[in-house]
Order: sequence, then C-alpha cells, then structure tokens
Amino acid sequence: MRVAILGFACGAAVLQVQAQLPSSSTIAAFAVVAFLLCFLRGVPRVAMAGALAGFCWAALLAQLALAPELARADEGRDITVVGTIDSLPYRFGQGVRFNFKVERVLGEAVAVPPRVSLSWYAGYGEALRPVPDVQPGERWQLVVRLQRPHGNANPHGFDYEAWLLEQGVRATGYVRAEGDRNRRLDSFVFGFSNVVEHCRATLRERILRALPGKQYAGVIVALVVGDQRSIGQADWNVFNRTGVGHLISISGLHITMVSGLFAALASLLWRRSFFTGAQLSLWMPAPKVAALTGVVVALGYVLLAGFGVPAQRTLYMLAMVAAALWFGRLTQVSHVLCVALGVVVLIDPWAIAAPGFWLSFGAVAAILFATTGRTAVTGPRWRGMLLVGAHTQYVVTLALVPLTMLLFSQVSLVSPLANALAIPVVSFIVTPLALAGSMLPAPLSTLLLNVAHYAVQALAWVLSWCAGSRFAVWSAPTPEPWLFAFAAIGTVWMLAPRGWPHRWTGLAAWLPLLTAQPGHPPPGEVAVTAFDVGQGMALLIETSGHRLLYDTGPAYTPESNGANRVILPYLKARGIGYLDGVIVSHSDIDHAGGALTLLDAVGVGWVASSLWYDHPIVKAAPHHVRCAGGQQWTWDGVRFEMLHPTMASYDDPGLKPNARGCVLRISAGDHAILLAGDIEAAQEAQLVAGSAPLLRADVLLAPHHGSGTSSTPPFLAAVRPRLVLFQVGYRNRYRHPKKEVVERYEKLGIERLRTDESGAIMLDSANAFAPVAYRRAHARYWYGN
Repeated sequence: MRVAILGFACGAAVLQVQAQLPSSSTIAAFAVVAFLLCFLRGVPRVAMAGALAGFCWAALLAQLALAPELARADEGRDITVVGTIDSLPYRFGQGVRFNFKVERVLGEAVAVPPRVSLSWYAGYGEALRPVPDVQPGERWQLVVRLQRPHGNANPHGFDYEAWLLEQGVRATGYVRAEGDRNRRLDSFVFGFSNVVEHCRATLRERILRALPGKQYAGVIVALVVGDQRSIGQADWNVFNRTGVGHLISISGLHITMVSGLFAALASLLWRRSFFTGAQLSLWMPAPKVAALTGVVVALGYVLLAGFGVPAQRTLYMLAMVAAALWFGRLTQVSHVLCVALGVVVLIDPWAIAAPGFWLSFGAVAAILFATTGRTAVTGPRWRGMLLVGAHTQYVVTLALVPLTMLLFSQVSLVSPLANALAIPVVSFIVTPLALAGSMLPAPLSTLLLNVAHYAVQALAWVLSWCAGSRFAVWSAPTPEPWLFAFAAIGTVWMLAPRGWPHRWTGLAAWLPLLTAQPGHPPPGEVAVTAFDVGQGMALLIETSGHRLLYDTGPAYTPESNGANRVILPYLKARGIGYLDGVIVSHSDIDHAGGALTLLDAVGVGWVASSLWYDHPIVKAAPHHVRCAGGQQWTWDGVRFEMLHPTMASYDDPGLKPNARGCVLRISAGDHAILLAGDIEAAQEAQLVAGSAPLLRADVLLAPHHGSGTSSTPPFLAAVRPRLVLFQVGYRNRYRHPKKEVVERYEKLGIERLRTDESGAIMLDSANAFAPVAYRRAHARYWYGN
C-alpha cells in the first residue's frame, strides 16, 4: 500500500511538469494498464500501477479545471454578473480583493468561469468612490471586466497562473464603477463554504478591532484564521531569515496541540460523566470519544486555516490514528504518513508543486526516520520531554537543509536558536491566547489578544536582533538535481541510528551544495536576461566577472514592485548578492519602481541614471553618476557605451524624463545589443544624426515598449536589428506595442518577441544572441489556456 501511494504521488508530480495534457484516449489507456498491473505482484509493478493511476487522476482533474475559460474576445468587456463573495476579502490601500462565485450572467450570453478573482478599487480624485464593506456569503450584482489567467513568467519566480488553477480561479478582473448597477442583493447566502468563510471573517474582524493599528495584528490573524496577507514584507524578511516562517500560520504543531487539548478534556469529562448521572464510559469507551473529539476539533481548525497543505497533512494523520484506535487496529506511523500523503494528492494534485508540501512531509518523514523505535527516555519526565524536543528540532534542522537550499537557495544559520525560542512562545503562549481571545466575549477577549500581541512583539524584537546579523543566513545558488540528491544521501547518513559508521562524514555531501558559486559567461561573452516584469523594463547583463542591471521594473503596489517580485528572487536563486552597477534610465515608475527595494536588499557598486540629484534613488545610491553620451568602459572583454542623453539635456528642466533616458549599447565581439529605454522620435533622430555608426546591433530593446512615438524608420535602418524585444504587460492599458509599430518591424523581417507572450527572454552572445523564451523552454500545460 505504501509503495502504491508513493507511486501515485510521483505520477501526479510528473503530470505537473508536462507542457501539454495527455489526450483522453491516452488517459484511458494508462488507466487500463494501471488496473491490470494491480493484479500482479512485486514492488516495481505496484509502484508503476500507482504512478500511472496518479498521472491519470491528476490529468483528469486538470482537464476539468481548465475546461471553464473566458473567450479571448470577451476580455476587457463590461459584463454584468450575479454571484456570491466566495473568499475572505483582503483590504489594501486602493480597495479590496476577493474571489467571486458566479451564479449567472445578465444581458448578452457570455461564458464566464464559475469562479473569478476580482479587485474593487476606490478610484482617485473626483472619481473617488468608497468601496463597500463586502463580506463572505453576500450576493452581489457587479459590472466587471475580466481577463484570462496571466502572470509574470520568470526563472525561479512565483507561478501565479499555476496558483490560480489550484484555487479554481479561471479569470481575473476588476469591478467597474457603475453606480447603482453594482449592488448587494442578499446579505447572506447559506452554504457550507460561505459559513466557513463568514466565521473566518468574523474572527479576523474581532482581532483587528481589539488590536487597532498594532504592528503584529496580522500575525495574530494568521495564527487564528490562516490569513497571512496583512503581515508586512519587512516582518516576513525577519521570519524567513530566522527560519521561523513555518510558525506564522496554522501549522501542524498548532493543530495537534489544540486537538490534543480538547481530546484530553473530552476524555476527562466522559470518564467522570460530568454532565449526567449515567456511566457514559460503559456506553462508549473514553478513548474513542477523545479520538472523535480530537478529529472534529482538528477539522474545524483546519477549515479556519483555509485548508493549507500542512494543515491538511496533520488532519489526515490525526484522522488515520483516530480510525485505527476506533476500530482497534494498530498501524505503523509510516502507514499514517503515506495515507495522509495519498489523500492530499488525491484531493489537490497541484499541492505537490508547493514548497509547503515538501517541507511539511519532509519534516515528518525525517522525524519518523530518526526517532521511531530509537528514542529511549530515562530520568525525570520533564527532562525526558526536553531531550525529545531538542532531538526532534535537531533532526528537522539537519533534514531540511538540502530541501531548503533547493526551494529557497538559502538556509538560516540562526534557525535552531530562533526555533528553540519561537516554538514554545508561539505554540504554548501566543496561539492559545489568540484562539481564546478571538472567541471569548469582551473585555476578556481584548485583554487576551493584547497579551498575545505583546508576546509576539517581544519575540519579534529578539528575532530582529538575530536576523540583523550578516551571518544569519547562508546563501548559495539553487542546486542541480544531482547535487541535491547527493546532499540528501549525506543527510540520511547523518540521521542514521547510533552505531552507523562515521555518521558525521555525511556533512561532506553538503559541501558542494553550500559552496556552489553562481554561473557566468566565459571571458569576452555577455549574457542578457530580459525579465517579464509586466509593463516596465528590467534586464540583467552578465560578463565573466561583472553584473549590471538596466532598470528595475515597475511599482505594482506600495509594498510590491519588480525588484521584490521578480529580480530579487532570481538573484537569490542564482546566488548573486552583489551587482557591480545599476542603470536607472529615467524616473518613470515602470523603470525605477523597484530601485529603492533593490538597493536595500543587495550590494551595489554604483548607480547611473538621468535623475535629478535630489531624487530618493540618487540619495540612496552608494555612488551615483549621471548618464551621458560618450561614457564607455570594458568588462572582461565586453564593451559598454552610453549613447544618450547629452550633458546639455540636463540644462533643460522642461524636457520629459523619457527624452533624457539612458541608452546603452553592449558589444561582445561581432555581436551587440542596444537598450533604448523610453526614447522617442526626436531622440532617435538625434542618435541617427550624431551616432549612426554606433547604433548597429543584433538585438534591440524596443524604444518606449513599442509606442507609436518611437521606432522610426530611419532609426531602425541605422540599427538594423534581427531581433526586437518588447517588454510589455499583458493587455496593458497603453496597448503597447502599437499595431503599426509591430507591422513596421515585420516588414523589415525583424524577429519579434514580447515578454507578455514569451515570459523572460534569455540571450547569450556565445550563441549569437539566439533567444530562449522562458514560456517555451519551461512550458507547462496551464500556460496559454
């Protein structure tokens, strides 16, 4: 059974890396083969049967999930829909975001997916309209504009489209400001999910009312209802650097603790027949009542948690143990873990792609491997419990090092110390107080929640001190599969039973993992990565010994930008902690939006820009120089030449930022790329008139994202590119690149790539700048659907 379940999970995992879904006939054939293999004995056959079954099951669910879709012709149209608020709404600075279950479409027939994600913005200036207080379970009539699921596609980046697919959301959009056409129809529509989400919203509101303006109110909310969206990015940085991020949610430890507490209480009351004169234990044994109570309480807590993977795993394991006790069947802990694994993958095969899945099951598997049948405790009970707890933390810390490096390209060196403090504080002080405070009446609830907040505040102060050390985190590039496997084998060797020969030699298997260095082009060559940052620009240029970032992407929200969403995760996964230079071409937010975040997160040698000296980016730069035509330098045999702006342009305060943008040409041998920023026709004419011989390039970053005011014929004739890159957002409001501009490039026989269709684009002069599009090289079946 265990082998079949492991095979089932592997089969589901294989499906998640496919570029296309198998046909229905292929699924049926695989299912028949899996059924026939069930009648044969032998571990390989059982494993193969499980793998085929898992592959078929995941493929079938994927087909059903992808079936409802919005037609491309219906994107951006005004559509009137009626439905219910289907999730816990998230309020942010500009409005509110929620999932909406569509019941019907009014007006003309439009096929709208049954579940969509909507944002409702308050508007600006004279168009300011307060966003209503939407609550889960309410029925609304809304006028919306929708688009098909789409997210930025970058190496080592978050796959938003896969996440939407797992959530059952097949369109995203926003609510139009249409006055009375947007109205609440019913205050509550009864349904199981609506009741659950309404309870979560009520508890969250109680906590936020009791802790108005408190910095760590979001942490208390996360521990009670599993909603982590109110925790600031700075706090997450501290939690992740100290390795306690797993505690800032409803984790398996919290669920087990609460479930065990209620089970013990139920057993005590049942044994003593507290509420009745009858001998209840003669009617049903107290252990069975305790087991049933524990599972019911765990189910309720998991529902409050939003049914995350760690919470699911704990629920299924507790249910398995309770079932074994109820039916008098002893079972091995490995059976329990495998059943939990099988149920999670059966219900949600996409969970297997989430880091939490691997961390959760990996931690439990390591504990079972290192402790089952080997832990003997002697002496006082408190001492034994302390030793067991310390040994468990030691096992988890060691076991998760290779996995953490694979998933996050870093491991917290202060994690053992931080967890030794955080686990008891969060699990035995903060969580019980937060749960009690969210449910008890005022003023007791306010008192308990404030005490819980003070405890979190004190803990955060200590964690901030730990995270502030430069030695708090060890970073290295994301390991190759073989390197990870080698380190995992060494970890298993270290966790082997006593008497196993030379257990600590397993540490040697970690050395290649922890000391790996980021890759780089050979001398004389240059590699360029044009990130998919939406409507904005950001390119990483690498030589054999230097790295330069050209623009930093847009600002999406006050806390989210191209740096922390795209660039920094990529740099971390590559093991890059230092940039020799950063060029901010001009001040527009789609080019400079991530600069301050980037400068705060990684080391930077210098910043070149066309910004005024009082600009915040200039003030934050370690060393700033103004872009000016004629600047040039050579790194590792690669030549960099700044072609624009002229120094005289800085004397004209009326000049638009676009007109003063930094234009950079990079050449390696016979190959060159021209980064044109947001220059327009007038600046293109200046360059043609004064620097025409220097404009020739194989690759051109389209000026101003392909706007109608750029890419003039004389400029293109001077550059003569064979490839043009458009860094644009999906269905951007500027309609870049303009149709006439695209046709102009097409008539000249120039290959065209756009990041909204191709994802990030990788170029290497060693391969004559042959483009590698991320969405093609890393194709997944949910792309383009």
